[in-house]
Amino acid sequence: MLEKWLARSAYRSGQMKDIAKQLKLSYERNDEFGLINFLKDFKLFSRGRQKKITNIIGKKSEMFEVDYRIFDYEYLIKTGKHAKSFRQTVFFVQSKNLGLPQFFMEPERLFRKIGKYLGLEDIDFVEYPEFSDQYWLEGEDEGQIRNAMSDEVLHFFTIEKDWTIEGVNYFMIIYKKEKIIPTTDLMEFFQKGKELVDIFSKPI
Repeated sequence: MLEKWLARSAYRSGQMKDIAKQLKLSYERNDEFGLINFLKDFKLFSRGRQKKITNIIGKKSEMFEVDYRIFDYEYLIKTGKHAKSFRQTVFFVQSKNLGLPQFFMEPERLFRKIGKYLGLEDIDFVEYPEFSDQYWLEGEDEGQIRNAMSDEVLHFFTIEKDWTIEGVNYFMIIYKKEKIIPTTDLMEFFQKGKELVDIFSKPI
């Protein structure tokens, strides 16, 4: 089983390296420069143990001061004698054009709906009932979050389902929980992340 896992891991790394080369992007198989420490304030990176970032594809625009990364992220949750590994592909951006309030958004799954029934509340938008039904949105400054969630952002996520997104100041991450994006879909994932950055960067 270990040999099969290593073979799959090496195959994916090879594919991602080839994609990066084709698109003239940088590639690192392992997190040699401590990117994971840079991300520790996000909820995703505060969970579990044995955290590991691999297959980092990057693009940096000096002119527009934007740094994009796509990478695979894995961590381990241990409960008693049992342990489970969680893996997902993450889009990360650092851009001075963002200026986001601190917020966390994820699909509104059953336990969130139960939380609402028990009195917990997220940030909903009357004008976008489908978005409000699909996503749980929270953060410390509701007013600033509402300002950041323009009609274009809300429309984007009314159509796009099952994403988790975290933002704070000049930083944002996007991913689907426990989902490794196939290499055939990486370019679409990259373009979708860039599109969302552009939407959030527009003046309100």
